[in-house]
Amino acid sequence: MILYDYCRSSAAYRVRIALNLKGLAYEQVPVNLLKSEQRGEENLARNPQGLVPSLDDNGEMLNQSLTMCEYLDEAYPETLQLLPSDVLERARVRSLAQLIACDIHPVNNLRILKYLVSEFGVSDEQKTAWYQHWVQEGFVALERALADSDQTGKFCHGDDPTLADVLLVPQVFNANRFKVDMSVYPTIARIADACNELKAFADAHPDLQPGA
Repeated sequence: MILYDYCRSSAAYRVRIALNLKGLAYEQVPVNLLKSEQRGEENLARNPQGLVPSLDDNGEMLNQSLTMCEYLDEAYPETLQLLPSDVLERARVRSLAQLIACDIHPVNNLRILKYLVSEFGVSDEQKTAWYQHWVQEGFVALERALADSDQTGKFCHGDDPTLADVLLVPQVFNANRFKVDMSVYPTIARIADACNELKAFADAHPDLQPGA
């Protein structure tokens, strides 16, 4: 497998964690977002949106990080499963994951932040305030969902990592980058710390990737 990624892309970070948890070998090809390499013809041929990551599995190209994670679960069922077998438990894990993937991450990714600066002339302080606002709004709901559920264990769902944890750790990493006060989200912080003690999560850290 070949993963076309960028070290600090949250979406790529997710897929690295998923591949590591599944124990699957892969080659990394960095696509530098700061140099706009994602808009080059080579990347557009892989991903018409001009985004990362893209995953090439034996010539089959996949886009969208959640799709990749679920594909890996279905294509390689003999390894650790990221989604529970029970339909209601699976729905809970997807709901937690999508709270991050659909409601926090899209308004805070690099292209949105660059647009705020280039088109509306926001300052660094305003950009940070924007980022913190949407993370905090999402984390308030996520903290409550995790803290109030008896299905939350060492990780977001039980005592084994799932797709929800795969999504959580990159978002916490970015929250820390933008100086979000994590002390008010103790359950989220505890789970993220537990995840980062695992080699699969630690090895996916942005600082350890090609092009970091």
